[in-house]
Parts: sequence; structure tokens; C-alpha cells
Amino acid sequence: MADVSSTAASPLGKPATYRSDYDPSLLFPIARAEKRAELGIAGTLPFFGMDIWNAYEVSWLNARGKPQVAIATFQVPADSPNIIESKSFKLYLNSFNQTRLGSSDALLELLRKDLSAGFGAPVHVLLTLPDAFGDVRMGELGGVLLDRLDIDVDAYQPDPGLLRASLNEADVEESLVSHLLKSNCLVTGQPDWASVQIRYVGPQIDQEGLLRYLIGFRDHNEFHEQCVERIFMDILRQCHPQKLAVYARYTRRGGLDINPWRSNFSTGHPPGNARHARQ
Repeated sequence: MADVSSTAASPLGKPATYRSDYDPSLLFPIARAEKRAELGIAGTLPFFGMDIWNAYEVSWLNARGKPQVAIATFQVPADSPNIIESKSFKLYLNSFNQTRLGSSDALLELLRKDLSAGFGAPVHVLLTLPDAFGDVRMGELGGVLLDRLDIDVDAYQPDPGLLRASLNEADVEESLVSHLLKSNCLVTGQPDWASVQIRYVGPQIDQEGLLRYLIGFRDHNEFHEQCVERIFMDILRQCHPQKLAVYARYTRRGGLDINPWRSNFSTGHPPGNARHARQ
């Protein structure tokens, strides 16, 4: 297992040798603490949640050498000390391609062990095998579509000052959705595309300001998880909701999509994992 370190030492943006024999040392953890300190998050987290990863290019060999395939879903708790750099995650999954395993349960056990060690907390792993592919659901985030607003935009870095709420009026409960979230990889600058849902109870948020704020991530470089935590903290501080949840569904890269969810209230259920049209 690679040491928790800076992104400069990660495989991002560098030529990679694709190993096809099992190698857990390919995983590259990155500590969450540095970026959270930048956001002013210290001590007890102001949210809970998870990062939902879906892997669509999972394959291994059975004991007789016949290839097997599956879709894997990983639920990573938001309070885990680390994230895993996504290219290293892909390289790790590829290392199973020519690895013989006695059963899908054997694969499941290795994934749980290695990823829990890398993230630094227990990771829930689900394998969907081909006989259940037809059960994979598709759907979209529910809520009022911000993208309907006809606005002028001339700034493409997130500006919390754009976030306003009707602090002197009665609280509302609503869900707001945009498909216009785009950020860029912290290291390579490659674009990351997402839909985002903001659910809250509190002073009504100005929708035009919120949409401009979200579009402002277009030239912003940060990992998926960090962007969602930035959105959560900026809305919490600027708009003062009593309850707040932010959920982003990012499109896949290299067979992986990452879907961070942060919330300060519980409905008793985690967010759904329905695959979106762009995923």
C-alpha cells in the first residue's frame, strides 16, 4: 500500500504500466485533512455522508482461467481519513484482470480488505454479477431545475459571495438540481462533469445566485469529494440552512464514477445509487 502523500507522487498525469496480476500496492491514498483545513473544517465534522464509487470494468479469471466480469459498488464513509486517487484505483482494479480466484466471494473479500486499508475505514463493497445486470436502475436527481434560469455568467471560479438567502422570511424545504457542475482534476486539469442536488430546510436560497456559484466551478481544480465539501460549507456559512445535503453524481472516467454525498441531517437512508443518463 502506498503511503499517504501529496498528489505529486501519485500516478496522475504520468505514463502507467498496466499490471494484470493482483497488486494492492497500486492504491494511492491521499489524506482528506489538508483540503478540509483549507475549508476551515477542524475537529468534529459538520457533516456525515459517503462517497459512492461505481466500477464498470471489473474482471478476473476463475479457477479454470475463464474470464469473469461484474459491476462493483464501493461505499466509503466521509469520515475516513483518506481518499484514493482514482487513477491508482483503476490500476488496482486492472491488476485482477489475469488473476485467478476461486469465486466472486474471494474477489469481494480482497476488495474489502485492500480498500478499507487504503481509505483507512471500513468500505462496503457490492458486486453485481451478469445475471443481475438487468436490475441496475437508471434515474435522475429530483428537484427544481436551476438550469431553466436565463442568466448572464462571466466568472468561472466559485464565489461564495454569490450565495444569498431570505434570512428574514419563513423557512422553506426544497431540493434544487443542476446539471451544469463542471470542475477539473486537481493534478491533470482534465474536466470532471456532474449533476448536483442541494436539499435543505431553512431560509430560501436565491436560485440565480446559487446557479452562478455552481457554474463558477468550471475553471476550478479540485477532486470530486473536495468540490462537494466546498459547496456544502459555502452554502452552510452563507445561507444558514438548518438542514443541508449536497449530492453530486459525476460522469465516469476510466470505468469509474464517483458520487460524493454530504449531509447534516438523517432520513434513515443513504442516497440512491441510480445511474444517470450521462453516467
